[in-house]
Amino acid sequence: MEFDLKDWVYPGKATEEQLQAWADEAEAGYEDHELTVVYRRGRPPLGDGPSRVVQVRLDPDLHSDLEARVESEGATASAIMREALRRYLAS
Repeated sequence: MEFDLKDWVYPGKATEEQLQAWADEAEAGYEDHELTVVYRRGRPPLGDGPSRVVQVRLDPDLHSDLEARVESEGATASAIMREALRRYLAS
């Protein structure tokens, strides 16, 4: 069984049944490959190298428009701004 941290979801409070199941599984033993955990550090890359943080000031109307787009698309403000900047620079 391979475990990847990106797939981990907080399960809430473990029940007695779940604790017993985990204990039984541990007592049965694991193969070496089942104990290998791949840790990812930091945020996923956005390009060929490390990303830089750039701050911008937005007037209230522009910020409100951005928040509306975030809500309607389900994307992050950063992703929307990156895409808008890419399109602007490509034109």
